[in-house]
This record gives sequence, structure tokens and C-alpha cells, in this order.
Amino acid sequence: MGSRQRIEQQPAWVLHTLPWRETSLIVELLSRDHGRVAVVAKGARRPHSVLRGVLMAFQPLLVDWSGGGEVKTLIRAEWQGGQPLLTGQALICGYYLNELLMRLTAREDAHPQLFGSYATAIAALGRGDAVPPLLRRFELALLQELGYGVGLDTEGDGGGPVRADGRYIYVFERGPVAVQALPGDEAAGWGDQPPVRGQVLLDMAAGDFSHAETLTQSKLLLRALINHYLGGQPLQSRRVLKEIAEL
Repeated sequence: MGSRQRIEQQPAWVLHTLPWRETSLIVELLSRDHGRVAVVAKGARRPHSVLRGVLMAFQPLLVDWSGGGEVKTLIRAEWQGGQPLLTGQALICGYYLNELLMRLTAREDAHPQLFGSYATAIAALGRGDAVPPLLRRFELALLQELGYGVGLDTEGDGGGPVRADGRYIYVFERGPVAVQALPGDEAAGWGDQPPVRGQVLLDMAAGDFSHAETLTQSKLLLRALINHYLGGQPLQSRRVLKEIAEL
């Protein structure tokens, strides 16, 4: 997308906005066919701008932009409706999803399936669905779609299928490794990650988070994976969620 071009009627969501100059915004969009795109919304902060009430997070948009540089020029944005405003815990969870996308995706790297997973998660938050399962599904979809190779139902290093009654440590870049195959202290726990039951890995592979044990262990595993790919950098939204839970 280096050459100058115009994109029209592109489904998109606002991930982040930043004031620019006196009256404008830099907007990070998640678009269906062009991935994460930065656009300048000229005059969007003016009191009577048609964009002022449209460029909201967690609301589906159709957008037009043009340009060939790193930051495009937003031409038009239309609100598509149908999505309740997020409030309370759902709102913080929405910011968590946005922060993951901002931190882990590259600009102009299209992931239509990830776009669909995000839309599904935001819709579920708007309906008031149970939060933990939808977060785990999105985290897993994000890691798999970005090519991090989160294998769950096959043992790492070319091993056989994961056994439901087995106990595993998930080793980065390798996958599940049976506890008995690990030497010494590794078998007791790898870093901050405790062993995971094989049935939990199989449930995750099937997208089934209906069991309490699967929810608990998948949260720890996915958090360890995300922390690894973030290079240990903390997430602001995760800190806020933790503080709310403590309150």
C-alpha cells in the first residue's frame, strides 16, 4: 500500500485516537481488508465537525481514506449502528482487546478473520455475555491469526496427539510437552506457568470454555503466551481490570 490510493466503504473499528494539532485527530483503525491503519481526521475536534460524534471506539463504521504514506487522510466515516455502548467492566475489557491489537499487530497487515473475531467479541460484550470465555476466545484467535503457532492438540517437537489425561507444560515456540518428558524443576512448573491438563488443551483447541478448570488454566496459559510476545511489557488495561477486581 505504498502508492497513493483511495479506499472506500471499508468496514472498520476505532482502536485509538490521539489529538493532532489544534483541531484534528490521529486515529488508529482496525479495518477488515487492510488491517490496522493510521489516518488523520482533519477538523474532527471542532465542535460542529460531522466526525466528532462518529469516531467512537466499539462502534462499527464504514470509512473512506486516501494516501500512500504511513498516515492516511480520512475522507469520510459513517456509523453503522446496532452496537450498544459498552459500560463498566465491558468497557474496560473492550479497551483490553484494543490494546492487544495495538501492541501485537503490524500496520497494514490484513487479517479478515481476526477482524471478525473482534467484531464478535465486541458484540458479545455489548450483549452482556460472560466475560472470561469471550476474552479467552479472542486471545487465542489473536495469537493463532498472527502466526504465533499456538498448537494445542498435538505435542510439541512432532509428538503425538495430546492426551486428555496427560499433564503438560506449554513451552514457547514448541507447544505442549508432557511433564514426564521435562527434566528436573521444569516438571514442577515452567516460569510462572503451572502444568496444564491435556483435557484443558483439547477444550481450548475446540473453543470450548464451558468448564471451570478450562477457564482457569487457559487464562494462565494465554497470559503467559501474551506476556512472552509482548516482551514482558505490561498492559495498562490489564492493570485497570485487576484493580477493579480487587475493589
